[in-house]
Amino acid sequence: MRSDQSARRRAAFRILAFADFRRFLLARLLATLAAQMQIVTVGWQIYEITHDPLDLGIVGLSQFVPFVLLILSAGQAADRHDRRRILTLCYAVEAVCAMLLLVFTLQRIESAWPVFGAMTLLGCARAFSMPSSQALLPNLVPTESFPRAVALNSSVFQVATVVGPAIGGGVLSLGGPLAVYATVLALAVAAALLMLWVKDREVRAAPAREPPSWETLLSGLRFVRSKPVVFGAISLDLFAVLFGGATALLPIYASDILQVGPGGLGLLRTAPGVGASLFAIALAFLPITRHVGPWMFGGVAMFGAATIVFGISTHFVLSLVALAVLGAADMVSVYVRHLLVQLETPDYIRGRVSAVSAVFIGASNELGEFESGITAKWWGTVRAVLVGGIATLVVTGLWARWFPVLWRMDELPKPVRN
Repeated sequence: MRSDQSARRRAAFRILAFADFRRFLLARLLATLAAQMQIVTVGWQIYEITHDPLDLGIVGLSQFVPFVLLILSAGQAADRHDRRRILTLCYAVEAVCAMLLLVFTLQRIESAWPVFGAMTLLGCARAFSMPSSQALLPNLVPTESFPRAVALNSSVFQVATVVGPAIGGGVLSLGGPLAVYATVLALAVAAALLMLWVKDREVRAAPAREPPSWETLLSGLRFVRSKPVVFGAISLDLFAVLFGGATALLPIYASDILQVGPGGLGLLRTAPGVGASLFAIALAFLPITRHVGPWMFGGVAMFGAATIVFGISTHFVLSLVALAVLGAADMVSVYVRHLLVQLETPDYIRGRVSAVSAVFIGASNELGEFESGITAKWWGTVRAVLVGGIATLVVTGLWARWFPVLWRMDELPKPVRN
């Protein structure tokens, strides 16, 4: 038994021997830390200026609109150009966004619209970074190590979501928005420099096999639609998080319902990442290899149930626990979906397929934040969260009926050859 555990530990960390993979992980860690710190601060700053929950939703919408408009072109770019260079440029744009927010804060703006403009720029960067990042990962490690690489990559992301909001809330409490945006600027610049350091020979995108056209632009959509397992997985994630996402309303919970201030907001933002990171670390040692479909549907159902508990909670500790469970449940869906998309997609089209997956992810996150802001404006904050959690449970049942091949899936598919 001890020898088996020791072997799992060695296997989980063996992929760190690949230098470009390490640099990729560190760059993503820094960039995600910066993004999480910025999100906490922007939400608090906007609510302090306007006290309107709809504006919290517009923060998400301002990122989603450019994201959804650009993402298919971004996927095509990831299949035709150096994915490392694209990521470097995206991290540099994130630094520019932080610089703009720093200037707006120095000018003591009294309107939310300049902030929405900066977040629109960030949405453009995210549109190009997501497909390039997802399509690049399989090229950095051997095929047999890919499931563990996905888990470790997710672990790094979740660690950043744990530490980032807590640091953001703490720095916000001590030094205000200026200190946060200055820190975000430094982290984003460091991430861009790290991506430049990745060796070109390890991460060059596959050569383009088709000239750019409307036909090739939409080929990712057609590919996803032709794969019921992939389509079911990413659409389940879309609608579950679209209805169940309550993170956009956390500033209201921190300020008005739980009354814990910006430091408490940082902890609330951190809690989902705590649960997700712990589960991602467990997956790095014990990847899901059997009962894949039930694992995914069970995770989405737990996500909805945890959302309901958070919605009705008026106790800070219970709210933190509910958010941690929510994050762990979401990690299951993220892990399975990412594996399905990458394993069933050949490299020459992986950028475009990853772009389609990113559309679903972006819709579930940013558009979900906008949906939460609107429903909170209509029905009130608590009722909006409760309805969202219930809707997630309904979606889980419907998808189990409409996509039986995904619901009954036992083992992961074998990697598709190029």
